[in-house]
Amino acid sequence: MTAEVKDKSGHERKLSRRDFLRYTAMGGSAALFLAACAPPAAPTGGAPAAAPAAGEAAAAETPKRGGTMIWLGHQEVAGLSPDDAGPDVQAVLINNIHNPLLYYNEYNELELVLAESYEVAEDGLTYTFKLKQGVKFHDGSDFTAKDVKYTWDYYRNPENGAVRAGLFTGVGEIETPDDYTVVVKMDSVNAASLVNWASFPIVQSTYHAEVGESVYRTAPIGTGAYKLKEWRAAEYTELEAFEEHFRGRPNIDIIRLEVVPEPSVRTIALQTGDAHSSVWPLLVEDSLSFADDPNYTLLRTLGNSIKHFPLNNSVPQLSDKRVRQAMMHALDREKIIADLWQGAATVAHSNIPPTSFYHDPTVKKYPYDVEKARALLDEAGWVPGSDGVRTKDGVRLAFTMTTITGDQARRPIAEFAQQAFKEIGVEVQLAEAPVASILEGLRAGTLESSIFNWTYNSGALEPDPFATLHSKGGNNFNQFKNEEMDRLIEAGLQIVDPNERKKIYDQIQAIFVEEVPCLYLQYDEWINVFSNRVKGLPQNPKSSTVFYYRAHEWWLEG
Repeated sequence: MTAEVKDKSGHERKLSRRDFLRYTAMGGSAALFLAACAPPAAPTGGAPAAAPAAGEAAAAETPKRGGTMIWLGHQEVAGLSPDDAGPDVQAVLINNIHNPLLYYNEYNELELVLAESYEVAEDGLTYTFKLKQGVKFHDGSDFTAKDVKYTWDYYRNPENGAVRAGLFTGVGEIETPDDYTVVVKMDSVNAASLVNWASFPIVQSTYHAEVGESVYRTAPIGTGAYKLKEWRAAEYTELEAFEEHFRGRPNIDIIRLEVVPEPSVRTIALQTGDAHSSVWPLLVEDSLSFADDPNYTLLRTLGNSIKHFPLNNSVPQLSDKRVRQAMMHALDREKIIADLWQGAATVAHSNIPPTSFYHDPTVKKYPYDVEKARALLDEAGWVPGSDGVRTKDGVRLAFTMTTITGDQARRPIAEFAQQAFKEIGVEVQLAEAPVASILEGLRAGTLESSIFNWTYNSGALEPDPFATLHSKGGNNFNQFKNEEMDRLIEAGLQIVDPNERKKIYDQIQAIFVEEVPCLYLQYDEWINVFSNRVKGLPQNPKSSTVFYYRAHEWWLEG
């Protein structure tokens, strides 16, 4: 099978907030949405589709060159290597600096980028990529197969400690028979290959080998439409147009992402025209306030990431699943959504969102039930003390929840939970730290808890949760170790047929909801606000964030 991209246009119905709430209330069962969230085709067949055109209005306009586009982010940009692409604010920069061979775009369709075509053997054990020729890196060197092999070999090597190494599960030998052909021999089938390792951004191999990963994170060289101009982690990052980009020079001269933790300040910057978009959403009520203003465009999508409290399962007070189950029952998640999130979310009932083909609506639920929560803690041997905090074997049922510095959106949820847990005898102390410090602490097992959004699958189409739920996952924030979960995750990657795979992921969800490695709250409606000066935006995208990877197609009016 050989896949090639052909231009086409497409139009999807825009979801209103009412549509979203009605849909999520149905548990995601409507056929309208199953079509949008169908699993990726088996790797032995099917051709990737091109992204729908930006829209008839955009097509009728003439793109203009020049200007500086200002984006806003809520966190520091800790690094710009492909391995730093977990947080959205970093990912949008990394994917404008680098390109992958292919990726799933904002319409959940496979799009070729550095690959001209690809073939997959019938047994799913050999992938052959033909690469585009004439592509340049930012340093003027030619992009070739050696760069692909080097990138994939480096980031999958356990000795290099890459957070995203798990994406390469099953990859064996990588061969380069000529400068524009890459052949990947798999040790085992990985049904998530095209979503995971084949979509990994490519680095300039000679340069990376010379400077190492630590330096590369601060001074990357890719093939992307924009190259790094200046990076100040906690302040701003500037990218400038790459004149020799293989898809043509981008229209906008400079992309500047400014770090503004407070959503209220980001809102003001959009209102005053000091910024063109906030990569990380504003407070929901502020986003909705722009909805009827003709000077702004809102891109609204159904989120795949869970807003959740990671819990360090390795510390004594959080190691018993009954404690974690009790805290789930103690949280009135419907009230959180209604009072703190303006209703623009749906309660999470598993690690896979209800929009996914792989979601199991029959999983065990945790309705709000304070008495049930207390009974579970009693059963687990945690006895209320004189100050109301439970103890067991001399250990207080207390932990620290570290929220992101300046996070006005999710801090109130943490405060809500603090009071809810106090009612059942659990003490929570609140602290603040930058995102990079929180992620580092959770990965290392030195932090006890936090609150943020993260995908516990691999996006809208792919259910694989290796990175977060496998004991060797690079983002195993919960220090969760379960042999049966590991076995199922590994087995799920080796099954291609979606219906057969679903049986595995139903079991994975059952373990997830029984063990409660984290406290899972909700799936948000993702709302990104753009100034109407930004032209060329996609029409009715199905997936958030990835549309920022198309910034080379946008331009500024006025």
